[in-house]
Formats: sequence, C-alpha cells, structure tokens
Amino acid sequence: MHTLALHQLLPRLLLLLAALLTWPAQASETALDVSQVSTQPLSLTTWVDLLEDPSAQLTLADVQSPTVAARFVGDQPAITAFALGFTRSSYWMRLTLHNPSDTAVRRMLDVDNPRISSVQLHWQDAQGNYQSLSTGCDTPFATRAYPNRGFVFPLTLPAHSEQVLYLRVSSNIGLLVPIQLWTEQAFHAHERNDYLVQAWYFGIASAMVLFNLMLFLALRDRIYLLYVVFVATTVFTLAVKNGIAVEFLGGSAWMGSNVAYYSGASLGLSALLLFMRSMLGTRKLLPRTDIVMQGVAVFYLLTPLVYALALPAVSQAAIVANLLSALFIAGVGLVCALRRQRSAYFFVGAFGMLMLGGAMTTLRAMGVVPTNEFTVDGMQLGSALEMLLLAFALADRYNSLRKAKAQAQQELLQVQEQLVKTLRNSEHELELRVAQRTEELLVLNNRLEALSLTDGLTGVANRRRFDTVLQQEWARAQRHGHPLALAMLDVDWFKQYNDHYGHPAGDECLSQIAHALQRSVCRTGDLVARYGGEEFVFIAPATDGCNALGMAQKVAQAVQALALPHAKSPLGHLSVSIGVAAWVPAPDSAPDALVEAADTALYQAKKQGRNQVVLHTHEDPESPH
Repeated sequence: MHTLALHQLLPRLLLLLAALLTWPAQASETALDVSQVSTQPLSLTTWVDLLEDPSAQLTLADVQSPTVAARFVGDQPAITAFALGFTRSSYWMRLTLHNPSDTAVRRMLDVDNPRISSVQLHWQDAQGNYQSLSTGCDTPFATRAYPNRGFVFPLTLPAHSEQVLYLRVSSNIGLLVPIQLWTEQAFHAHERNDYLVQAWYFGIASAMVLFNLMLFLALRDRIYLLYVVFVATTVFTLAVKNGIAVEFLGGSAWMGSNVAYYSGASLGLSALLLFMRSMLGTRKLLPRTDIVMQGVAVFYLLTPLVYALALPAVSQAAIVANLLSALFIAGVGLVCALRRQRSAYFFVGAFGMLMLGGAMTTLRAMGVVPTNEFTVDGMQLGSALEMLLLAFALADRYNSLRKAKAQAQQELLQVQEQLVKTLRNSEHELELRVAQRTEELLVLNNRLEALSLTDGLTGVANRRRFDTVLQQEWARAQRHGHPLALAMLDVDWFKQYNDHYGHPAGDECLSQIAHALQRSVCRTGDLVARYGGEEFVFIAPATDGCNALGMAQKVAQAVQALALPHAKSPLGHLSVSIGVAAWVPAPDSAPDALVEAADTALYQAKKQGRNQVVLHTHEDPESPH
C-alpha cells in the first residue's frame, strides 16, 4: 500500500518541481498592477526584464525555457526609454501585468518610437495560449495592431488575472525603446493632441512650400526653388521619422523604413547646403569653402544608394557624418555672419532653432530633460521655427534687393537730370571736348593701325604690311617702268637652334637679325618685314638684280657680324640664306611671280649648302621649288 502511494506521489512531486523550475519563464518576480495607471502614462522600464539575443535567432519557446529565462535581467533603472545603441542584437522584454479588480481592464501598450525595424508582441489569450503579432517600420502599415504612427497594442486583462507579455525588438539603426502603458481614455486624448501637433507642423510646412513656389514662378529666382526643395525634403524626412508618411502616404513598407528616413535626411542636407550657398553667397564670400560645400552636397546625393544596399553597416557612421555636417554648416554660417553678411544672421538663428529642437528631442529620449510639449515635439518645433526664420530671411533679401533697385533707379534719374542740365549749360564746352576726344581717338586709331601692321616680336613690318606695300610698289613700278627687287631671307638650321637653346633664345635671335636687316636695308622706300617664322623679306623699289644682290650680301655679312653661336650648325655660328629676284613688272602681271622667284632663289641657296645669296634670273621666274 505504501509502495502504491509512493508511486502515485512521485509523479506529482516531479510536476511540482518542473513548475517551480519554469516559474521565471511564466512571470516576472514583480507583477504590475494595471489599476495604478491613471491619466498619465506609466513608463514600464522599471517593470521590464531585459534579455539580449546577439544571434537574433531566439523564439518565444526559447526564451520561455528555464535556461534562457534565467538570463533575463530585471531591476532596470527608471528611465524614459531603453537606449540600446547601434546593435544587430535583438532584445526580449518580459512584462507581467496583474488585474486585481472584479472587472476586465483595457490598457494601451505604447512603444513610442516609429523607427524600430521589427516589433513582435506575444500575449496570452483567454485560454492562456500565446498569440503573436509582428510589425515594425520595415513592414507595411497594415501590420499594426492599432492604426497609429507609433506601435500601439491594445491589451485586455480579464478580472483577477495575470499575464506575462513578451516583446521582441530589433533595428537596423540605433535601437531606442520607449515603452509606456496608458489607460484607453488617456491614450485617445494624447493621440488627439499628438496628431493636432503633427497637423500644425505639416500645415505650416505646406504653406511655406506653396508660398515660396509661387514666388519662384513669379520672380524666377532659383533661391526660392532651392528653399522649396529644402523644406519638402525636411518635411518628408520628419514625416518618415514620425511614422506619418507610412500612415498617410500609401502604407508601403518602404515609406516607413529607415532607408527612406536616412535617405530623406541626406537629401535634406544636400538641399540645405545648396540653398545655403545661394543665400549666403559663399561662392564670392568663401570661394574655397564653397567648393567643399558643393562636394558635400554631391556626397549626400549619392548616400541613398549606400543606404539601400548596406544601411545596418553604415548607420552609425551616417549619424557621425550628419553631426559633423551640421557643425560645418553652423560654422560656415557663423563665419559669414562675422563678415557682416546680412542673410547669415537669419540663417544662423534658423539653423540654431533646428539644432536646438533636435537636441531637445534627443535629450528627452535619453531622460536628461523632462517630457513636456516642448521636448516631445522639439524637432517639429525647431524645424517650424527654422522654416519661418528662413522665410523671413528670403523676405528681407527680396526687400533689400527692391530697395537697392529703387535706390539705383533714383540715382540714375538724378544722374540723367544732372546730365541734361550740364548739356544745356555747356554745349560749346561739350563740342570742344568732343572734338578733342575725336582727335585723340584718331591718334589712337592711327597707333592701333600701326601696331596692326607691325610684328610684335621683332618690331619690323608684319606679313599684312608686306602684302600691302608689295602691291603698291608693284603698281608704281608698272606705271613708271622701274625695276622692283625682292629678297627673301631664312635663318639656317633655326629649328635646331630653337631645340638646343630654347624658344626664348630663338626669339632673341630673330629680334637681333631683324635689327641687323633694318640697319642694312635703310633707304627711303625700302621695307623690311617678317614673312613668317624664321623668314624675313625686304622690298627695294627702283633696284635692279645686281644692286639687290649687293644689298642681300650686305645683310648676310651683317648677320655674320653678330657672331651668334650655333652649336648645331656646321659653321658654329648663326647664318642666313637669301634668295633675290628683281625685274620690271610687265603690264597686267601680278607680284606673286616676284615672290615665287625670290622663294625659288632661296630654295637654291639652301640646296647649295646655305649661308649664301642666290639671284633668280628673270628668264625663268616660274621655276619650281
């Protein structure tokens, strides 16, 4: 009989021991009395047991097992949110709720951060079985348990009951988990006020966009278009950040995702930099910094591609880059303000409002500053003030431009009146001045004409002047039946001279040869000109071939007397080859034949060894080169 009783008692003892071992998996050591929740939300951070899952693979059954359940950590500090950092781990939160009252109680569990990628709630139904719901910012809006921009879960606790809830969260960016419990009535009042604030902000932003878009269409000033793009990207970013975009713009998973949030922030920073460049005039005021600003703007235009491919890997670096960019923008604004750029005063104040609003929101989430109407919606408040101040800046800019234009018109009118008065009182003096100016312009024109006919390097006549004089002298020789001589000179081995001594030395060499040529051909009516490159010519009117040959030999001797060294010449010094042609022009003939004859003679001189003068015979003026 005792043996039978022992056999019946042993299974019961084992069941009792198993129940004791699994007790941590079923309930927290301290259950939260839901009747304590009043008109204000109750932060649940001190009531939650926390478990990190580095593998992100644990299931509900795993965390309920005695081995894993024992790893939950309780006694969390009294903070407004769990700041879990940039981590790829998943976190499990265990919360035990108790309803000691005689009636069922309905409460709202609020995870008030729309930027959590994945949120899973596991709760017990009336039969004690666990039900699960998965949502998050990377899932469509239809997955929400309650239609709200945050993650809200309605909970019903039967009378005299106790429930153990499990909440699993993970994110591909920084993980911040504010978790609160509301009464249903208090939450609906809070929700109404919250959406009223959102509507207020997005209404102001829409008005700013439409107003400045109309200004752009009316004035065609691109700064208004840049402002519209900046406000639109900022509004889109905050709409994604606050969960408004996914709720009201289609409900797709991408519209609420962190990729869209980070991409919007990047596009907003790029638009802000471009707007800032135009507003502050950094291209003229800070040219080097302006180049950096353009580079940063292009960088931010490209970052959405990176976020789409590898946001978890770069999210923390992106936050650091955004912070550094914000400091850079503030610094540029301060420098422009110190240089008394009027628009910079508005810009620094506006950007300061945005940074202050963002700081208040961040510090509130970290529990550093209290929760109130200014800190809860600090980002929207800062952004709204920034948009308003920038709008005032644009209005001030337009007003300044209008005043400057009016002042310029007034000054122009005064100048016109003064000019009319001066004209009426000083007509004679004006005529004298006009005559004097006309004479001065005539002198200047003559000088310009002379310069246009002179070679800039050597100072002798240029090819244009040579062609004109040759035509004139040819016609004169035809009329009077006088001979006309033409000599063409080329510097021997000049390319080798240039290559060896350099182009500056080559230029100096040509200048000295031109001067020697001028000294040797100096009769009245003679013309020395640079024909092109290292070639020179001279025209000798009323000169036959014999005399022209003598003049050319004199030139060759003058060049040799310069004794300019030429290491690449067989002679060891600079020399010239000269071709000479002279005859009496026939009627209806052209001077081109004389030029060709001189060129042919030059060719013969070079062919025969250079450093010589060759006279072309008139009998064969058309000989080939």
